[in-house]
Amino acid sequence: MSTETRKTLIVLSAPSGAGKTTITKRILERHPAEVMFSISATTRSQRPGERDGVDYYFVTREKFEELIRQGALIEYEEIFGNYYGTPVTEIDRANQMGKRLLFDIDVKGGISIRKRYPAQSLLIFISPPDLATLERRLRDRQTEQDETVRRRLERAGMEMAMSDQYDRVVVNDDLERAVAEVEKHIFASRD
Repeated sequence: MSTETRKTLIVLSAPSGAGKTTITKRILERHPAEVMFSISATTRSQRPGERDGVDYYFVTREKFEELIRQGALIEYEEIFGNYYGTPVTEIDRANQMGKRLLFDIDVKGGISIRKRYPAQSLLIFISPPDLATLERRLRDRQTEQDETVRRRLERAGMEMAMSDQYDRVVVNDDLERAVAEVEKHIFASRD
């Protein structure tokens, strides 16, 4: 193994609709022995098809605020009125299994992880080709009202401006190519 610290905390961040969750799922499907998903806690409502303890830990606002007070979260953020955060126990779980931990979180959360675990973290920003493509993808999902799409596009500008704080930027203009590029960055120095 090289003298460089193994990157065990892999953060994928992107504006909503850029393909981060799809890329995350592909990485997990292709590398189940090496990578596991970091399950975030959230106060938002469970969407159809999502499973508690698999996609998210769905908790009440009161429970989430208790986790904040206890210092039980690596990072957290309030986005559009809902809390999202990573329990410290996720890193413990990955360490026990000897796997890299893959985070699907917002930009500010990724930067918080880097501050807390600078040597272990690799931050990869998934960028849409452009804002028009991002808007089309959001509207094609048909899961949100126009006002929500507008707010997501506004936030996308802030998120994209922060991408320069990430180790790598991958443009998702072709899904398979983007997945392959993310894999290359994650496994650049296998040990």
